[in-house]
Amino acid sequence: MIFSNLQRVVVFAFMLFLFASCSNKKNVDLLVIHARIYSVDSSFSIAEAMAIKDGKVVQLGTTEDLLKVYQPENLVDAEGHAVYPGLIDAHSHFTGYATDRWKCNLIGTSSYEDVLQTLQNYAATAPGNLLYGRGWDQNDWEVPEYPTREKLDSLFPGRPVFLKRIDGHAAICSSKMLELAGVTEQSAIEGGEFVKSNGELTGLVIDNAMHLVEKIIPGITDEAALKYYKETEQEFFAEGLTGAHDPGVSDHTVTLLQQAYKTQGLKIKIFALLSDNAAYYKKWVASGPLREGGLHVGGFKVYSDGALGSRGACLLHPYSDKADRYGFLLSSKAHFDSLAQMLSGSGLQMCTHAIGDSANRQILATYASVLKGKNDKRWRIEHAQVVNENDFHFFADYNIIPSVQPTHATSDMYWAGDRLGKERLRNAYAYLRLLNTNGWMPLGTDFPVEYLSPIKTFFAATERKDSKGFPATGFQIENALSRQAALRGMTIWAAKAAFEEKEKGSLEPGKSADFIITDTDFMKCSSNDILKTKVLSTYINGDKVYGK
Repeated sequence: MIFSNLQRVVVFAFMLFLFASCSNKKNVDLLVIHARIYSVDSSFSIAEAMAIKDGKVVQLGTTEDLLKVYQPENLVDAEGHAVYPGLIDAHSHFTGYATDRWKCNLIGTSSYEDVLQTLQNYAATAPGNLLYGRGWDQNDWEVPEYPTREKLDSLFPGRPVFLKRIDGHAAICSSKMLELAGVTEQSAIEGGEFVKSNGELTGLVIDNAMHLVEKIIPGITDEAALKYYKETEQEFFAEGLTGAHDPGVSDHTVTLLQQAYKTQGLKIKIFALLSDNAAYYKKWVASGPLREGGLHVGGFKVYSDGALGSRGACLLHPYSDKADRYGFLLSSKAHFDSLAQMLSGSGLQMCTHAIGDSANRQILATYASVLKGKNDKRWRIEHAQVVNENDFHFFADYNIIPSVQPTHATSDMYWAGDRLGKERLRNAYAYLRLLNTNGWMPLGTDFPVEYLSPIKTFFAATERKDSKGFPATGFQIENALSRQAALRGMTIWAAKAAFEEKEKGSLEPGKSADFIITDTDFMKCSSNDILKTKVLSTYINGDKVYGK
């Protein structure tokens, strides 16, 4: 019920009277009233009030009933606004973005000239001689061609420059950067490419070739990383995110996160997946998953191939716009098979990046060889972007979980058909079909590859349009998700993907009181109003971490 201002004053006065006079009421820390609370429980029930104590949900019900039973230390009148479980990003690079804050931001640059101008502005205050930028995407340029090193060498003579593409699978380097990394025209590497033209290096490095160059770049100090973690969690809270899955972190990053929770008061809940590193397997397979405060280390992130935008995604048939190119696997079949065998008895999840239909087929087959049928290991395919018609059954047959990022579809739709052709595109970004394989599916942003906005995730999933409303009828609209499925994907299914569904992901008695209040009810509003949604406040364990 929505009250007028005068009625609200009278109601509050009456409530205060009740609080002072009723000693038999149960004490709680927080009571939220006059809300539309989406519990996201098994029946998707909706309540208007919620009582919270010791960081846990105690009861949901009507405002009238809960006011009769509970005496709160703090009272929040939601004034009819929507309340949702705290949103969980099932695939975003929280720590990677945080420690990238010192780098030159190239997201949204409209041409290579725009990239160069942005870099020149940054160079004057860059913290050192090295120029490191990230975020360019040649597909957004009027001439969608890869840049080359000549202009970098001219503008920044003798200076190492490393500019990573937005997807993190390619970079353009200056000659000095290649020299420092020991790269020559004779250099070659499995699962990567040092791109050449007429026998000379262009400066473009893809996938494992990029990693070889990038590894010579010194990391930031631990003190700076801790500072950046705190700054970054505020960005997440402002978007309504109370938790994030962070795939591909180092063992040292885990140590830093542990320190951040203990000494910096970090509050965001992180489910971390370790990177593919022999030393990490030796340590973590022996010890198993870690749960410590807000941190949960639960498995490994493996890369099977690159990205479609940089033509590193591994395809069964050649790229439609480059007939001699198939992409490539980043490691051998034997490597993937050995990891799956090792992790199958460890209690740790295997979560593998797979974009192309060949990469997806390889990883699905590898998983199937050790999972042996129905199971509850919740091994994941991250992205599951292009799947061959004959391979969807693997997800259902072996309970393999597709972990997808809906804004990839609306970012790639302008050029994905050029890469794949009409027939393959039909089975790309097939989110509804993937959802139906197991009946549940976690959703993420892949931030900073995409924008940090779960509302854009929700819009892309349900409307299959970009932020400008294009295309009018939706991109491959037959694979749009319902609003209920999209919300579940960002809450309870994201929690389930990390074996955390019994503690968070829905607002039910005994679960963590992680929730948000928004100015727009995106479950009921018109599609045109979804992207207007603003987060008014964010709570973790019943404590407000964002908002007035």
